[in-house]
Amino acid sequence: MEIILSPYPHTLTASSKKLHGWWPGRRECTGERLLINPYNGCSVGCFFCYARSFPGNFQRWHTQGVVNVSKDFPAQVARQLDRLRVVSCGYLSPVSDPFQKVNERYGYSEKIVEIFVERNIPINVTTKCVIPEKVIKFLSLQQHSFAQVSILTLKENLRKVLSPGGTHTQNLLENFARLRMYKVFSVARIDPIIPYLTDNLKDIEKLVDRVVERGANHIIVSVLDVPVRIKDYVWEKIKVNFGKETLLKLMALYKERIGPYLHAEISYRREIFSALKEIVSSRGVTFALCMEFERVGERLRGLNREFMTSANCDGMDVPIYVRKNFRFSPAYSCKGNCLNCEEALCGIEELAMGKPGSRKDWKFSDYRRWSKMLE
Repeated sequence: MEIILSPYPHTLTASSKKLHGWWPGRRECTGERLLINPYNGCSVGCFFCYARSFPGNFQRWHTQGVVNVSKDFPAQVARQLDRLRVVSCGYLSPVSDPFQKVNERYGYSEKIVEIFVERNIPINVTTKCVIPEKVIKFLSLQQHSFAQVSILTLKENLRKVLSPGGTHTQNLLENFARLRMYKVFSVARIDPIIPYLTDNLKDIEKLVDRVVERGANHIIVSVLDVPVRIKDYVWEKIKVNFGKETLLKLMALYKERIGPYLHAEISYRREIFSALKEIVSSRGVTFALCMEFERVGERLRGLNREFMTSANCDGMDVPIYVRKNFRFSPAYSCKGNCLNCEEALCGIEELAMGKPGSRKDWKFSDYRRWSKMLE
């Protein structure tokens, strides 16, 4: 398989992958999403990225530094959307940065945002890079589209170690100002907080002040989870970059295993979340956690029910959309909080997952089934 070297080592392969909802398993994400991953692997290169534990193309990226690009993916996305009568908000992208280096060559992310917006389907972009002006303009044209900017620290030297292929801290802050100028809802993801490296509350408070000043409407936080599959890799990176003492402190803190991940002790996480909820709320913006759980006996309990100050974890109510001719429209009175919904105002009973025993992950085939039902 040919490796194309510019602008970042990558391969270009045919793909038949489908849009789909959240992955099976535990979940705190209140709203449904259509997950969009044009690139497998990421030039931002965070050493703690959970995607390094994924199989297939992600393993080649993790071990060889080669990103895989899905050939003609925007056209595939357009064809799939045109087969549906019911959709949720697009998520570009939950795994690999949509504006990483290879996007400079292919521009898939800009094309996909345009495809969603011209059909009046909401879409969210999440990045540690500069959001292209073209993308911000498109987002501003769609009522429920928004952007999330991941910013872990104000210390540029530390940012270079944590996210070496991302953009400069000042550019991340400017993303918020540019989004505000176009009246696009923006989320600051201080996600993850890394114990003993980025968890100083005074530093985080300064970061909160800076992103709010620039225009952030909502803040999401989490504490680093370490995939068991790559824990030795993560620990070695910590040791090399921050010393053995920091490594030993982290290893002592990460005693709790939930599924395939190691978590910091719940008392540590609760203390961080309690403090940040108060800090963020005092600044007049909403607050939520991302995929944070605690054990209660043999069961897991999501912590958002205790700490979240918004109806939806993204801070914005994004309804399910239903197609009328070519363009889509929001479902009547739907707030998009499917995980806690009991009324199914969108007309899709299965999406009202606040009922006991409701399923929590959906495939493209489910969206097709719902579409036929609406017909």
